[in-house]
Amino acid sequence: MSDLPTPQDADETALFSECWDAVLSYADLCTAGSMTARRLADEAFTLGVRRLRAEGTAVRGPGRRPARLPVVPELLTAVRETAAVWESEGQGQGLDPDLRLWLNSEAAARYSGPPLTRPVALRGLRDMPEADASLLWLAEVEALPLSVVARRLGLDPQTVGTELDQVRVLFRERCHRAHRDTPLDAECRSYARLLDAVTRSPGAEEPEDLSRHLATCVPCAEAAACLRLTGGALPAALATGVVGWGGLAYLERRRRAAEVRLGAGAPGRTGPGDLDRDASRGRVVRGGLLAAAGLISVVALGASLMPFGGSDGDETAAAHDDQRPVAVPSATRPSHAPSRSAAPATTRTVPVSPGPSTPKTRTRHATPSPKHRGSASAAAPAPTATVTHAPTCQVAYHLDDQWSDGFQATLTVTTDDALDDWRLAWTFDDGQRIGQTWDATPHQSGSQVTASAKSYNKSVAAHGSFAFGFVGTHDGANDDPRAFTLNGESCAVK
Repeated sequence: MSDLPTPQDADETALFSECWDAVLSYADLCTAGSMTARRLADEAFTLGVRRLRAEGTAVRGPGRRPARLPVVPELLTAVRETAAVWESEGQGQGLDPDLRLWLNSEAAARYSGPPLTRPVALRGLRDMPEADASLLWLAEVEALPLSVVARRLGLDPQTVGTELDQVRVLFRERCHRAHRDTPLDAECRSYARLLDAVTRSPGAEEPEDLSRHLATCVPCAEAAACLRLTGGALPAALATGVVGWGGLAYLERRRRAAEVRLGAGAPGRTGPGDLDRDASRGRVVRGGLLAAAGLISVVALGASLMPFGGSDGDETAAAHDDQRPVAVPSATRPSHAPSRSAAPATTRTVPVSPGPSTPKTRTRHATPSPKHRGSASAAAPAPTATVTHAPTCQVAYHLDDQWSDGFQATLTVTTDDALDDWRLAWTFDDGQRIGQTWDATPHQSGSQVTASAKSYNKSVAAHGSFAFGFVGTHDGANDDPRAFTLNGESCAVK
């Protein structure tokens, strides 16, 4: 196990404290056990800090810096790259099985392949002035309150909201530029102006042929998600485009971590405050916070991109503004605040987001579906003396969002008995398949699905609850699942 680097000064001490939790959180997603997660986080954090020091950007310094990611996504990239090294060297047995498959796929190769084929969000964020990129990442992905972002970046709390709006527009411009530079086929180019029109008009209806194209074309769907600034899709576009595998699950963790201001586990922090934060984390998990309803699959997003044929004047203006940050530090920067180039990480409150749109969350109730009622309901048999046992658990199934061939859902389970581990099983009747899952490890065989506890949320107090979410696919019907069991015992449906 590598030794964590020693902070060189007060700014690096603050940087380490603020970023360590983000690195450990993503490393935990990438691995199958807490010890392996800590080892991956140690190696990745060490690699990332060495890079920052080599570039002269880990602490504040004069001069123009080369284009690069903000500190937090730079460290998360180090986690992904360290995992890739483990896999290539035959040491990937401790990694999440789905991550290992991804690391050997074309999707992973895009992040290390030719620059013009990398995800649009990654290229757009890297192309922004670092102060602006840090503001966007901390507010949208790490989900910090704007007052905290302003303090950490040395911005004026009264104007940081306006600056964030301007930074979002700047990100859209950079993503448009990146997508326009991407080698595209004739069909993609033919949709350019239509995509631009749909993106610029929030109320515009998306044509059917455009929706079909976005459902099958990864580059256009990625660009569309980045270019649409309304609807709450920007955080998901950033997380999946920059982090890569597990981006949505990481985003959800950071949102829930922000709820309790999670800071436990940072290097050198083992005081009572950290124990309190660990306890808070356990309470939040048992409380079953709902997954962020604004997260949806990037490929399923209906969006658009800027036109390919910009004027010379537009190009000149864009080039002139490349290094002019929108987020200008206030004149009264607190002395303890880290520099903008060392942007910290924590997270945003969930489940209710202060964004402009309201999540489309729907709670399913216990009313049976007609296909499961059966004819016996019309002529119920006479009561018998059979003794039945009341279920000791209750399940609430929430359909958070749904689109043409996919959906996102959250399951919240309340148990009367204390648990030291849990395994929830259910049945799908419409051929649904689950995909990316957070706060549980999934397994599906045909219509039967089982979700098992992660290492950090196995324990549940009596009369407590736990929650997890997933993204799935469907073909046509998408009825509620049924026949829920918790550790083999039947559960009632709320």
